[in-house]
Amino acid sequence: MTTPSRLPEPYGPSSGANLADILERVLDKGIVIAGDIRINLLDIELLTVKLRLIVASVDKAKEMGIDWWESDPALSSRARRDELARENAELRERLARLEELEQGTGRTGRTARKEAP
Repeated sequence: MTTPSRLPEPYGPSSGANLADILERVLDKGIVIAGDIRINLLDIELLTVKLRLIVASVDKAKEMGIDWWESDPALSSRARRDELARENAELRERLARLEELEQGTGRTGRTARKEAP
C-alpha cells in the first residue's frame, strides 16, 4: 500500500499557488539570476559573457539602490528634460563666449564692403 504524495501537482487544479501569487512573491522579494559563459581555447580566454538579471518591483529595486532608469533619457521624461536643459545651458555658454570673442576683435577680421561712387 502506498501513501498519497503530499506534493501538489505542478499544473493541476489542486495547486495551491497560481501564477499571480508567484509573481507577487517574486516582485515583493526580488530574484537574482547570475551566470557566466566563458569560451577558452588552449587556456586562452577568447570570450566572456556575464549575465545578471534582477526581477523585482520598482519599490524593491529602489530599496536595493537600483534606480538607473530614472537617469536614462530614453526611459524618463524628467531625465530627458534635465538633459535638454543641460545641453541648452552649454550651448548658451558657447554662444556667449563666441560673442565675446567677436566683440574683442572689433570685427576687424571681416572685410569691409566698398560702396560704389
